Amino acid sequence: MRTSASLHISPSRLPEFGADRVVTQPAPSNGARARRDAAVMGFGPHLVFDGFDSALERLVDLEALYRLLDTLPDRIRMTKIMPPYVFRHGVPGSPAEGVSGFVLIAESHISLHTFPGRRYVNADIFSCEPFDVEDALTALKEAFEPARVEWKLLDRGREFPKRIAAFRAIVARDRRLVARDLGLEASR
Repeated sequence: MRTSASLHISPSRLPEFGADRVVTQPAPSNGARARRDAAVMGFGPHLVFDGFDSALERLVDLEALYRLLDTLPDRIRMTKIMPPYVFRHGVPGSPAEGVSGFVLIAESHISLHTFPGRRYVNADIFSCEPFDVEDALTALKEAFEPARVEWKLLDRGREFPKRIAAFRAIVARDRRLVARDLGLEASR
């Protein structure tokens, strides 16, 4: 499991984001060994952001959303590999009307969807490398001025090996432990 420190967020700064309005749900740890193996395990962090009662004018501004997606990768130390795509969606005047945007980064992607009729925005930042979560949260709050925020930081693919050679040693060790616990070591 990645710790909050490995994802560049300081627990002491959480109140700044409105601790009474913030929800975090990192993936549960699989014990002491999971923490030690985190450097070789896991595919990467995925920030899921929901902004409620956001500033209406910010939810419809195509140019501002484009600028956010254009500058956010650099701000959180990711690598933009294409210009953002931003477009309007839904039937005008319907609750589903809004703006969606996407930017592909070398590490994965950043996407956002606004729903002005609901004064709601959601964003996803998924990366195979750690990124500055605090800066990402700050940028999203500045961009949309939500009255209430909920966010989750997921550790995607916790069992995915980042370095195959190191993972082989972990698997071999675990197999030896299982064999020992089952009383099978003598039969090997």
